[in-house]
Amino acid sequence: MESAVLNRRMARWQILHSEFDIVYVNQKAVKGSAIADFLASRALEDYEPLHFDFPNEHLMCVATAEEGSQENHPWKLNFDGASNAVGNGIGAVLILIANNMVKYEACIMGIRATIERKIKVLEVYGDSTLVIYQLKGEWETRDPKLISYRKLVLELIEEFDDITFLYLPRDENQMANALATLTSMIKEEENDSHLWYQDILQYVKNREYPNQATTNDKKALRRLAIVYVLDGEILYKRGNDQALLRCVDDVEAKKILEEVHEGICGTHANGFTMARQIMRFEYYWSTLERDCINYAKMCHKCQIYADKIHAHPSTLHVTTSPWPFSM
Repeated sequence: MESAVLNRRMARWQILHSEFDIVYVNQKAVKGSAIADFLASRALEDYEPLHFDFPNEHLMCVATAEEGSQENHPWKLNFDGASNAVGNGIGAVLILIANNMVKYEACIMGIRATIERKIKVLEVYGDSTLVIYQLKGEWETRDPKLISYRKLVLELIEEFDDITFLYLPRDENQMANALATLTSMIKEEENDSHLWYQDILQYVKNREYPNQATTNDKKALRRLAIVYVLDGEILYKRGNDQALLRCVDDVEAKKILEEVHEGICGTHANGFTMARQIMRFEYYWSTLERDCINYAKMCHKCQIYADKIHAHPSTLHVTTSPWPFSM
């Protein structure tokens, strides 16, 4: 009833009922209201809200130390690095967490962390014999790529009163090795600054065409921009019923797909139904229907609990007799 343009049947139905005092209210989600009612009926008297703001969430352990213990007792630094097909990672464990360049980067990261904490006595443990003995001066650094790393470490150790580099076998450096391996396995998603509607937004806002755009590209862009409306910095697409659909990027589109398909009120609908639901929620992106179909196909629960299709793999053909009474 809130749509800007109603079809003929809905408009006629609304006019016939206009003489009655009818208030139209949207139906609430059944699942959401049921859970909310259940929790409200069993509220605790001594309930305290959870605080999700942890200012020191990067700290793993907090312990008290006596005054003067930092100057007398040396700190220990364990470093390690890992490199694989996904990427490379470094880690340090301050008690801190491949190739030799990654090992040096891990060591530099740990030393800088200790300098920020104003630690003056430090013991550095590493499972790379090359890095440890090069920093101790017992081995010569010949690789040009490692000379700059060693020079930087030597500049950093001047901040300490006493620093010692010790070799630690890999079996005894498991904490730093595990942290470096996990870091290398994390593949950060690269944020793509070019949105799918960037060219349309630029044309609607400033009447500017993309660089190196041909005559046909400019003509196609003008034709596409007719159905788009700019409100401030938000771009909308005018739907078939003249409703404005907000254009979203890839990150927000992924969240919308997850919520509509398997969220609190998700029904694990098929791709076409998902696309219609998202458009009713007034969201839009260029590959909406295709993404909905692919997402529904990849849903694990839909594949397990979907209805079994008992149709034959090929079309059946009726065998007829070529001549009456021949068989």
